[in-house]
Amino acid sequence: MAEELMEELETRILWESSFDVPLLGPIHINESVAVTWLIMAIIMIVVLVLTHNMKVIPGKRQALVEFCVTWLNQFFEGNMGKAGKRYVPYLSTVLIYLGLANMIGMFGFGLKPPTKDINVTASLAVMSIVLIEVATFSAQGGLKGFLRSFTKPMAVMTPINILELGIRPLSLCMRLFGNVLGAFVVMKLIENVCGVILPMVLSMYFDVFDGIIQAYVFVFLTSLFVAEGLEREEPVPKLKKA
Repeated sequence: MAEELMEELETRILWESSFDVPLLGPIHINESVAVTWLIMAIIMIVVLVLTHNMKVIPGKRQALVEFCVTWLNQFFEGNMGKAGKRYVPYLSTVLIYLGLANMIGMFGFGLKPPTKDINVTASLAVMSIVLIEVATFSAQGGLKGFLRSFTKPMAVMTPINILELGIRPLSLCMRLFGNVLGAFVVMKLIENVCGVILPMVLSMYFDVFDGIIQAYVFVFLTSLFVAEGLEREEPVPKLKKA
């Protein structure tokens, strides 16, 4: 059973090139990359179907789409304010991708959540931290304001704020990876020990509820970090002499 579990946890290489790239070695496509491509294709097809032939007076399908888009805009703007509106499309896309990626295992066909591969969660974390720092740099008015942001709320916090540049992506990565991997391991153990009914019931929790929660937590924390970077101290107006 332990050997079977290790085989399930192993990220398989589906294709590998016969030539080496300088400094990188052979190019290979992992199972997590292929499943990610499949998820991207599913999302694109669903988006094209839902947004086809949109009208001024919306029908049920268009009304559902507009409701979801409005909810996402309000949710993220509630965390980041109006200044963070430009980052809503990215965060919404990550939320949809993670929600589907965490639930992909319940559809069968031997599909495994790509988020159980630490390379996937690390890549998402790096993308989010780049977004956070770029948003901070832009909001603080350039390099001088960006460097000054490390001294908030007081200068003594500067070393800790600098450490957060590495701690934040690590926490985002390991939280998502650990929870998805843990749920995957628990479900495989239950499938080997119990019959059919109990794994089906628990799958609704681990694959659906827990998967959506982890996607929500990831984008929620990212939006909060962006909101922190968007905070800008307004200069104190000088008092005019009487």
